[in-house]
Amino acid sequence: MMKKIMVYSCLFLLLFPFGVLAEEKKVEDDSESSLISGAVSGVLMEPSTGQIIFEKEKDKQVAVASMTKMVAQILILEAIESGKIKWSDKVTASSNAANMGGSQIFLSKGEVLTVEEMMKGISMASANDATVAMAEYLAGTEVEFVKKMNEKVKSLGLKNTVFKNCTGLDEEGHVSTAYDMAVIARELLKHEEILKFSSLYEDYLRENTSNKFWLVNTNRLIRFYEGADGLKTGHTDAAKYCLAATAKKNDLRLIAIVLGEEDSKTRNNETMALLDYGFNNYQMKVVKKKGETVKTIPLEKATTNSLSLVPVLDIGVLSKKGEQEKKYDYSIETKKIKLPIKVGDIVGRIEVKENGKKITEGDLTVTEESRALSFKELLFHTLSDTITGNCNIH
Repeated sequence: MMKKIMVYSCLFLLLFPFGVLAEEKKVEDDSESSLISGAVSGVLMEPSTGQIIFEKEKDKQVAVASMTKMVAQILILEAIESGKIKWSDKVTASSNAANMGGSQIFLSKGEVLTVEEMMKGISMASANDATVAMAEYLAGTEVEFVKKMNEKVKSLGLKNTVFKNCTGLDEEGHVSTAYDMAVIARELLKHEEILKFSSLYEDYLRENTSNKFWLVNTNRLIRFYEGADGLKTGHTDAAKYCLAATAKKNDLRLIAIVLGEEDSKTRNNETMALLDYGFNNYQMKVVKKKGETVKTIPLEKATTNSLSLVPVLDIGVLSKKGEQEKKYDYSIETKKIKLPIKVGDIVGRIEVKENGKKITEGDLTVTEESRALSFKELLFHTLSDTITGNCNIH
């Protein structure tokens, strides 16, 4: 009888091999999706290219808790970079800010902290009171600041994100998605100064006072995961446990988003598993380094003879480990140069192509500032060149 069963089993395998192969493939797919089996949704993204390596329900609208604050951080950093505010500016906490619930740094009404101290509170302690204080400082009221937050996400092309407040506290209609959160995290990382705050594991506020306050980063990956240096945690009853994490190993940076986890331990473990998956299977080839001159433009009647154009950030190509190395071409498009110009101004773009197809691109800036020469300076250079025999006016 046993021999007959074995014969029939062998015949079945010979006649119907595709059913067995399909089952093996399913197991393989399940093992990948189980990376974040506890999460409602998630995304793994390489930020320089925006390429998605992994996704689970990436466009599902859910509550995202304090991950909302990443947009507030973007607006704060934009205000710093534009010169609208300074890190040393004094911010006074209103009654509205001081009375915020949830995670906080326990601001009292009328208390004054610097913008830098408020940013520490937001980035490390996910402080609702500090976020509202900064919202009011930048826009007058939280309502006006939230309008600016929604305008910002629209400018990023995101259609599934709507904010009702600046903190992420549960409120009807306050929603986003794993994909949108990844794009927002990517935008935040363009402001490299954020890592100065998000990478700190512990610090102090009011250090030289009787009210010294110990800050411990709510993102434990900063301490326990190699290369982790950000970015934002979140937790409310509606959102459950969420995390936007970023880490860098060698030349590869990754953004991992997990939403709707049941507890912080599962959230952290599944986020690390997602990052491990990316680092174990992918690599980044940097084809043009940040600050590497890719083009030189001559100038006349300016304080510099030329401008060196360089990428704002490293420009790399993402590939699976073990793939054959490819060759790339480049094309550069520049804007009309208008003086004065300073470091950080966007003057063009560089595209990286493979067989004529664009695979990534990046903004270009300049290595030094330049301005048009004044009439007196032009006259001086003319006389100097005449005397020396050099008639080329730069």
